[in-house]
Amino acid sequence: MSTILEARQLCKRFGAATALEHVNFSFAPGHIIGLLGPNGSGKTTLIKLVCGLLTPTEGEVLVCGMQPSHQTKSLVSYLPDKLYFDNWMKVRDCLALFADFYQDFDRAKATDMMASLGIDTNKTFRTLSKGTQEKVQLSLVMSRRAQLYLLDEPIGGVDPAARDFILDTIINNYNDQGTVVISTHLISDIERVLDDVVFLFGGRVERMASVDSLREQYGKSVDEVFREVFRC
Repeated sequence: MSTILEARQLCKRFGAATALEHVNFSFAPGHIIGLLGPNGSGKTTLIKLVCGLLTPTEGEVLVCGMQPSHQTKSLVSYLPDKLYFDNWMKVRDCLALFADFYQDFDRAKATDMMASLGIDTNKTFRTLSKGTQEKVQLSLVMSRRAQLYLLDEPIGGVDPAARDFILDTIINNYNDQGTVVISTHLISDIERVLDDVVFLFGGRVERMASVDSLREQYGKSVDEVFREVFRC
């Protein structure tokens, strides 16, 4: 398959407010893509459109050549920017839920990942720190053999010391025939794992390029280029 994720003149409006305006891109398998932009730039809206949680106002978004539907949901592994497990659940209950719900879920892999992260699967969700709760959700999402991984701010709630470990967890555990999209504004922390970047601002694509070409063109890091593009 030559294209995992594609947008064609994609627009999303909420009443008079425009969240995305004529967004176009195409991504091949085997890439880790940074969806970068300040708060309110349209990153989460774009991810929700890909997941089928929102519908476009104009244009279309395609996952493996299909519009978001029940068919594409089995191809996409989604980590939202909010916690979604009930507080009463034990971590092992979360594992069982994913095992029941997703045919491509590797429970042994998720259990090993949580052990590496020092997570006790007998603890209830409410007793875990916010950072550990996010690690639980990330472990579950990355233990699916999906075609597309959508990670909305996966390191926003974890301490800086844990971020490298989290990023290594991502790059070592995704299906290498798939594509990972990481939405974040913490560019300096993640740019080492990225192949390509999309800069979003005001719902528009300001820049889209490979990480190597950006560094070669500007002689700067992706974080430095980002700060230059979005300087107030």
